[in-house]
Amino acid sequence: MITTSNPSPQTEQNHEIIFPQGEFWSDEPPLETYLHLTQIILLLKSLEWLWQDREDYFAAGNLTIYYSPKQKKSELFRGPDFFVVLGTKWNQKRKSWVVWEEEGKYPNVIIEILSDSTAATDRGEKKEIYQDIFRTPDYFWFDPYTLEFQGFTLISGKYEPIKPNEQGWLWSEQLQLYLGIYEDKLRYFTSEGEVVPSPEEAAIQAEDKAIQAENRLIQERQKKELALRKIEQLQERLRGLGVNPEE
Repeated sequence: MITTSNPSPQTEQNHEIIFPQGEFWSDEPPLETYLHLTQIILLLKSLEWLWQDREDYFAAGNLTIYYSPKQKKSELFRGPDFFVVLGTKWNQKRKSWVVWEEEGKYPNVIIEILSDSTAATDRGEKKEIYQDIFRTPDYFWFDPYTLEFQGFTLISGKYEPIKPNEQGWLWSEQLQLYLGIYEDKLRYFTSEGEVVPSPEEAAIQAEDKAIQAENRLIQERQKKELALRKIEQLQERLRGLGVNPEE
């Protein structure tokens, strides 16, 4: 992804430009592959579905974070592939995340989707920035091609590897969810071990449940009708023997 910019040396004719406060457009480049795009969308949409009743967070993909102490857009910015900020207002209209306009808040969770061109930076320089400057509690990276997956949690100011559970999933204390690989995708899992669906998957599941419920009603109705027919047949036999079944 994008790296920190280095402003050109100032000359007498080129005075430093200080950008006014305001909402900045994200400066992130296009994603490298279709797998990177679909992975980010899956993470974003699944979390939105799970937290559809919440308005106290912001999640985004491929969006620039501006964090200059001098409050300048021209220096110190990063573009995580996916990040979540907790304890903020849900606002889908944000064009970027400007730390000094967001009460100094940095992401609580960052996920980088590795690629050949970014893997070294994601494992090294970015990890140091997220640890030492952002102080992001949970940091993960995932390679959609090799399925390399690793996560870290901030302990006493340093990232420590998160130990996987029996399924190989990693617990995010911030999200209160597991992250793990399922069908070659990075997915969320609940503490009970259920995969968090995307909205499309949830709709299919809801339709399947509705069909199953309808089928159960049909089966129950058929059982009742069969039982009534058997009763009627028994009554007919009794009548044939000269017995009134109603007495």
